Amino acid sequence: MFKILRTKSAIAGVALALAGCAHVVPTTTVAPPKEPFLQPAQPPQPTVQSTVAEKRAQAVQMQIFLDTNHFRPGMVDGRTGEFFDKALALYNANHGKAADGQPDVAGIEPYTTYKVTPEDLSQVGVMATDNAEVAKQKSCPYTNLGDVIAERFHTTARFLTAINPTIDINQLQAGQSLTVPNVPDPFDIGSLPKVHTSKREPSLAGRSIKIDVSQRILQVRDNDRTIASFPITPGSSDHPAPIGDWRIDEIATFPWFRYDKGVLERGERTEDFYNFPPGPRNPVGILWMQLNRPGDGIHGAPNAATIGRAGSHGCIRLANWDAALIRTLVTVGTPVSIQ
Repeated sequence: MFKILRTKSAIAGVALALAGCAHVVPTTTVAPPKEPFLQPAQPPQPTVQSTVAEKRAQAVQMQIFLDTNHFRPGMVDGRTGEFFDKALALYNANHGKAADGQPDVAGIEPYTTYKVTPEDLSQVGVMATDNAEVAKQKSCPYTNLGDVIAERFHTTARFLTAINPTIDINQLQAGQSLTVPNVPDPFDIGSLPKVHTSKREPSLAGRSIKIDVSQRILQVRDNDRTIASFPITPGSSDHPAPIGDWRIDEIATFPWFRYDKGVLERGERTEDFYNFPPGPRNPVGILWMQLNRPGDGIHGAPNAATIGRAGSHGCIRLANWDAALIRTLVTVGTPVSIQ
């Protein structure tokens, strides 16, 4: 670019310079400006939180599959572990699958939305801590809404909080919603029938129960085939489960519990006892199946988190939602083998 000076001599010089420009070959060329180099678009990288959530949802899908097929994996909480592995192995073994086979669960929705009902709220009450006061209560209820919904969907209040991080579940009111595991047969304690029977059901005559105390697994068998399995607590080192062959003599839902310290500690019945009323937080949960051995039975539990971990006083303990299912699979007179 030239700077033009408004003088006659300058104008003449510019004219000469412009006339000679056509004959000047520059020693260097100026390259046109380059377009900026654009990197190809990269897909967004998953965050740690999204990866954890995806893995958790995949585990929930697998747990729902096993739960639905009655090979119960324990709690549906997005964490695979001992009882999940045992349930999957038993499912595969009894369905002609490879030992390490993985079912196709892509079509299972891991979660669904649940709306709190007035009946849910009515299940919440107060539990006394003193035995004499518990005996005066009309029931042994849930003590918070989180536990009501957790048992309904075979999970824990802790897991419900994890998948509903912005909700205070215990403060929910009727009509409000939250996310829950998508189990197809929720445990509805309000619909559980009140039963106390010593009558045999002929259609279930081919059923038997096999309990492995070392594996902490109960299997329901139909002739020579396992049709269901459950994680259990089978007694303890101080009060082991009774090894041997037994049978179911009575089945009762919503049982009363005779709290007798002599029986629990020494196996001796005394006159110093309390009768605890029925309810999900009763020491034997929502089910009692009496064996033909005094004081021993198969029953529910007031806290599903203890299954397979804390000991019992010689009985076979299941989660309440599993107890509700096993009641429908066996009958009075069903043989029970504890090994």
